[in-house]
Order: sequence, then C-alpha cells, then structure tokens
Amino acid sequence: MNKYQSTEDYLERILMLSQDNKKVRSIDLVHSMGFSKPSISNAVHKLAEKELIVIDQKGYLNLTDKGYAIASKVYERHVVLSSILEYLGVNHETAISDACKVEHDISDETFSKLKEKYLKIKGEKNV
Repeated sequence: MNKYQSTEDYLERILMLSQDNKKVRSIDLVHSMGFSKPSISNAVHKLAEKELIVIDQKGYLNLTDKGYAIASKVYERHVVLSSILEYLGVNHETAISDACKVEHDISDETFSKLKEKYLKIKGEKNV
C-alpha cells in the first residue's frame, strides 16, 4: 500500500464513520480499521499537518474541504466499483475487498466510463 493510498483510506473511513456516528475520534478509527492506537495517532497527526482534517478541542476529527473532496471521491469509487462487481456476480465480501484495491489506482477516465455504462445498464442516475 502506498502512502497516498493509505491517506485515502483514512479519509474515506473518517467520512464513512462520520455518516454513521456524526462525531469521529481516533479511537473509532482504531476499532474500525484494526490498527494500533499509536499507528492511528501518527496517521491522524499527518492528516492534520497536510490540512486534510482538523482535530477539535474535544478530539473529534473533522474533514477539511480538501480532505472531504478526496474522501468523497474515493468513497464514490468504492460504492460504484463494488456495485459493479456484485452486479457481475462477485460475492459481496470479495467485491468490497477488490473495490478497495482498485479505487485508488483507476484513472478518472476509466472510472467515469465504467460508472456511466453501469448506470445506463441499471437505468439509474446514481448508485
């Protein structure tokens, strides 16, 4: 896993947790991602240094506009790619796992075409 992929994974997970819990702390990432507290703490501080998140006085993690843009792009790719794979008959767990691998490396052009064709086949505007 490259450093940028790791950054994307953390941001995506913060976004996902914030949708469920509204307020996200580092310990939520520990439980959700299965990494150690020191590893999460280190990653969170790096995200803050890059101005992708802010940590408020109560320790809550909030995506900045820049962090949100990255997280939402990766999350959309994850949802669309896993949906396509499941549509093709891949079991749910494998589809999720494979989407996580592909979402970081697929080009914008290829993703756009896959999404466009999938939505056309499904007759939907959004996944």
